[in-house]
Amino acid sequence: MSLKDTKAEVSTITYDKDKIEAKVASIYEAIVIMGKRAEQINGEIRSELHGKLDEFAVHNSTLEEVFENREQIEISKHYEKMPKPTSIAIREWLDDEIYHRKTEEKN
Repeated sequence: MSLKDTKAEVSTITYDKDKIEAKVASIYEAIVIMGKRAEQINGEIRSELHGKLDEFAVHNSTLEEVFENREQIEISKHYEKMPKPTSIAIREWLDDEIYHRKTEEKN
């Protein structure tokens, strides 16, 4: 699933705690899993955004030229309107799209 096609919430909502912790032993374990996935999503979004903005990078530009670049501004606005990585991770968790496994500690 593409991050652009996600059905994650853009604004803050309340989630059912029982649905979140249903797949694991505790709510805390679910939060850790979703947090790690949110970090991965954030990295993907950041690298994609930097890649698109690097296309517009001109190293000899003046300050006026930077503010006049409309395409760059539109790309930035698009990414600002996207759901936050945490919302995407929660939606993926509730839709069973996150693979996780528990590694056992060896003593």
